[in-house]
Amino acid sequence: MGWNSWNKFRTRIDDKTVREIADAMVANGMKDAGYQYINIDDGWEWKRDESGKLLTNPNFPDMKALAAYVHSKGLKLGIYSSPGPTTCGGYTGSYGHEEQDAKMWTEWGIDYLKYDWCSASRVWKDEDMRAVYQRMGEALRKAGGKIVFSLCQYGRAGAGEWGPLVGGNLWRTTGDIRDAYDSMATIGFAMSDNAKFTRPGWWLDPDMLEVGNGGMSATEYRTHMSLWAMVGSPLIAGNDLRGMTPEIHDILTNKEVIAVDQDRAGKGGHRVAQSGETEVWARPLEHGTAVALFNKGTSEAEVSVKWADAGLKGKQKVRDLWSHSDLGSKADGFSAKVPGHGVVMLRVGN
Repeated sequence: MGWNSWNKFRTRIDDKTVREIADAMVANGMKDAGYQYINIDDGWEWKRDESGKLLTNPNFPDMKALAAYVHSKGLKLGIYSSPGPTTCGGYTGSYGHEEQDAKMWTEWGIDYLKYDWCSASRVWKDEDMRAVYQRMGEALRKAGGKIVFSLCQYGRAGAGEWGPLVGGNLWRTTGDIRDAYDSMATIGFAMSDNAKFTRPGWWLDPDMLEVGNGGMSATEYRTHMSLWAMVGSPLIAGNDLRGMTPEIHDILTNKEVIAVDQDRAGKGGHRVAQSGETEVWARPLEHGTAVALFNKGTSEAEVSVKWADAGLKGKQKVRDLWSHSDLGSKADGFSAKVPGHGVVMLRVGN
């Protein structure tokens, strides 16, 4: 859980903004809700010096000092690079300097690396991808730090199967998300087939959250948050944390939905029923089961779940995680009216 600069700021990011975001994460309660990582995406890099050391651009005068500041807030700092010669934004990548970069990041105090395929396709083919990511995974281990390794390779080359073997902790399952319902839904509802790969320490990553960036309604953002929680995705906010509305704040800090996402059992959620524009998803939890009733249509619809479809039987206690209300015990199943593009998310169990 954390924040990434890309969705809101693209490459227009600097030291001052990162510090202010860290301050905001503490002040607005997101840290208390479980958010930890402040991740700088593309745009911090410059060029290499005569020794091959990758220099930061003038927007980041002292990355070690920035890491120390973020750590002083009880948070962690993430960085971004590419296994190719350049990053997506045209900045210098880590090609040929994997060990050198990994050592430098560890010395800075970096806690998270997003490693984006991008220009690597100019050097390697997809069948090389496992070996290429293993090269950085080994470099990170050799450097001796404890850096979360995010494989950003857009769902290619079957990374769900081999990612943990190269040191990965999460893998991107899709192309980039946009702050629009069609993009979010296309990406999110396609995640069901990846549930079999999810386990503690290895998470599918359908890209960062767009919650609060303005392109969707609050109803659609609740669907966004619910889908990501149902599949156990990392919750990486992508909005400006310094000026959220109370409604957006409440979506991002809903502790009951976050508890589903962060469930210790680490099992993936998946689709268990579908009818027209409605879908029912279930996720086994350490205690109970999360069930989500989704309406992909534009008009309100009645959505029903049979407990048997969710692997349950008999009478079950039901709690609504968005209204924070207990709905009593229900025999055989449950039905609810769900707004267009909306969700009713439940915790079910006795």
